Amino acid sequence: MAYLEFVTLEVPNPADAERFYAAAFGLDERLRVQSSDAPTSGFRGFSMSLVVAQPSTVDSLFGTAVEAGAKPLKAVAKSLWGYGGVLQAPDGAIWTIASSSKKDTGPATRKIDNVVLQLGAQDVAASKRFYVEHGFEVTKSYGRKYVEFSPPSSPISLSLYARKALAKVSGVSPEGSGSHRLVIGSDAEPFTDPDGFVWVPSA
Repeated sequence: MAYLEFVTLEVPNPADAERFYAAAFGLDERLRVQSSDAPTSGFRGFSMSLVVAQPSTVDSLFGTAVEAGAKPLKAVAKSLWGYGGVLQAPDGAIWTIASSSKKDTGPATRKIDNVVLQLGAQDVAASKRFYVEHGFEVTKSYGRKYVEFSPPSSPISLSLYARKALAKVSGVSPEGSGSHRLVIGSDAEPFTDPDGFVWVPSA
């Protein structure tokens, strides 16, 4: 069974990006950065999601990210599914911070329960088949709209959305071209998926 170990964001200035992510989220080796000037414009076709236990944690992480230079795309708010918001890091990556809970159940923390890489696919069903053939196990699937992979032990969860739907929930236009500015590390053999996302061996 294949699993996702880390993501590498390609950024113009790695030192600046490292300072931002340390101040905003305090993420560990699951998130890496490397220098790149590859041309890109508009929506890059993916987003990162931080899943936390309660609204106060959402507020804390969202607040420090904005203070560190992130741009809010969707203000933090309650919704049918819980509580959360969306922002864009200075390097251009889109981040969702969310909790399924609408009420705090304990003291405020900054604990991140799960990190999810959300990839926008032109054809979710075709991409699902591709990933299954490369050793990924489906844990949830909703037709051509959404697919979730990865065992519970995976450092980062992987999901597929229809590209337009992912852009909509992220608060941006689905139009975009050029580099994804993303490299994904896993225990699988290297490959490039149908939407151009590059995977490399974690070793």
